[in-house]
Order: sequence, then structure tokens, then C-alpha cells
Amino acid sequence: MQYGSVAGVQKPVSRLILGTMIVSSQEREQSFALLDAALELGCTAFDTAHGYAGGSSERGLGLWMAERGNREQVVIISKGCHHNADRKRVTPFDLTSDLHDSLARLQTGYVDVYLLHRDDPSLPVGPIVETLNEHLCAGRIRAFGGSNWTHQRIAAANEYARERGLMPFAASSPNYGLAEQVEDPWGPGCVSISGPPNQEARAWYEATQTPVLAYSSLARGLFSGRITPQNFDQMRSTLDRACLTAYCHECNLERLRRALEIAEEKRASVPQIVLAFMFASPLNVFPMVGAANGDEFRQNVDAFDLALTAEERAWLDLETDHR
Repeated sequence: MQYGSVAGVQKPVSRLILGTMIVSSQEREQSFALLDAALELGCTAFDTAHGYAGGSSERGLGLWMAERGNREQVVIISKGCHHNADRKRVTPFDLTSDLHDSLARLQTGYVDVYLLHRDDPSLPVGPIVETLNEHLCAGRIRAFGGSNWTHQRIAAANEYARERGLMPFAASSPNYGLAEQVEDPWGPGCVSISGPPNQEARAWYEATQTPVLAYSSLARGLFSGRITPQNFDQMRSTLDRACLTAYCHECNLERLRRALEIAEEKRASVPQIVLAFMFASPLNVFPMVGAANGDEFRQNVDAFDLALTAEERAWLDLETDHR
């Protein structure tokens, strides 16, 4: 495992973040086995959200930390302010309400990194920045950032903070990986920095070195290693609607074909090639990955042993037809 840092978090943050959407307070044995295995493999960072499984993901994490007594070993990343069917919820009231719910479910007094799950660009950033700083000063969060916030909005929030002597966003969680997010998977409101349309965003992240906590880094299963261009039609039913909408397009099937070719040459898996592609980028990236069990997570950790040349990265990302 390799580690990085997030400003405000006084713990090493593993470069691979385990997504815990499948962790559940109702499936304790299976959930605890996965979390134990990930921690043993060096994972310190665990991603959850107020909206995951109606709170069961956070409750499962909270039960695990309480039973294992390991709260100070792990970095908990949680998210709030997701819109609902009735309204947008990026408000100081909803932020505070969601955070207190999360703290209760997680059985902890603080969240290491608190992310706003969505943005509402029609509203000024000031009240949100002020509220986040209030919770920071109260010790309820150690650092904060945005998920599905554009780099322009993050820059505006950080400018507001700097002008007033407040803490800025310490991290961002957009979609990022080898696959291009061609359409919004849950939309509107999802933000990706992958693919040709988002070169400006990637340049900003490279220049600022803002930690990128990248969600759907393996394209929600398209790059799981189970799918090939040849079996795609037969395996289509195993992929969820978000994957089919966002990633199952010809450009990504070509990326998959190329990843399979390099994987065969390097005796690696497709997920390992995709993660190596991300680690070789100039961004300060922390991929979020899901895993059904410890063995799956261990295979992802092995991606740190792979090296890709600049030519291989460019070829994988369809920037060139030669390598």
C-alpha cells in the first residue's frame, strides 16, 4: 500500500480507498470480514455517505469501529447534502442535519473528511464555506471538500475562504479513471474529470495538487475484468443502469480492449492496469474501489507493483493509435 495526505487529517491516507456501499449493519459478519481484510492490507481510508443504503453503510462502519476499537487507525470519509426527489439539499441546515446523523450512525465524534455529495451552483458558496468551518472549529470534521463539484466552484469556495481567513476545501471527489463518463449516470449534477472534454479540469488539479478522491474509478464494473468487448452483449445484464448509461459506449469498449491487451502482456488484471494508469497520472489521486471480499481488494493493491510508460498511458486513453 502507498499513502498520501489530506490537509487537516493527521493520519496517513491510503492511496486506495475502500468504498463501503455494500457494508451493512444487517450483514455484520460479511461486512466485518471485508473491512478487516482491507485494514490488514494497509487500507486506512473508508468511503461512505449519509445516503448509502438508508444509513446502513455508516451504521455498519460504526459497529465495526466500535467492536474493533480502531477509530484512531482509520480515515472515515463521509458525504452529505445529496439532493432528494423533492429539492436540492446543499444548504447549511441540511449539511448540519446530515452530519449529525452520520456522527450518530458512525458512533464517533468526528468525520476525518466530510464531502458535500452534490452542489447547487445557483447558490453562493459563502454560507456553505462558513458552515463547514463552524463544524471544523467544533471538532466534528477534520477536513472537508466537495463531491461532484466543478473545479471552478471549488476555486470560488477557496477564494472566499482565503479572503476571510477560513479553511478552504481540502479535497475533491469527482469521477476519474480510464473510462470517459459519456453521460451523467444519475444526473443531473455528476462531475467527471476523465476523457478529452475535461483536460482543463485535470490541468487545474495537476497545478493545485488538490487530492482527487476518485469515485467509479473502475467504471462501475465495466473494468472489473469480467467484461470483454467479445462477451459484452451476454454480460450486459450484470451491469447496473448507471454503468450502462455513463460508461458503456464505444470509446470505452475500445479502452477496455486496449487494457486487456496490456494486461495480458504484463500478466495483470484489467483493474490493475486501470489503477496503474491512474497512479501514473500527474494528479494527486486516491482511487475509490469497491470489493466483494478481501481477495478482490488484495488484487487491487497489487496495482502498485505495475508501471506504465507515458506511451502506454496515452495509448490506453485513445490519445494515440501507437505505443
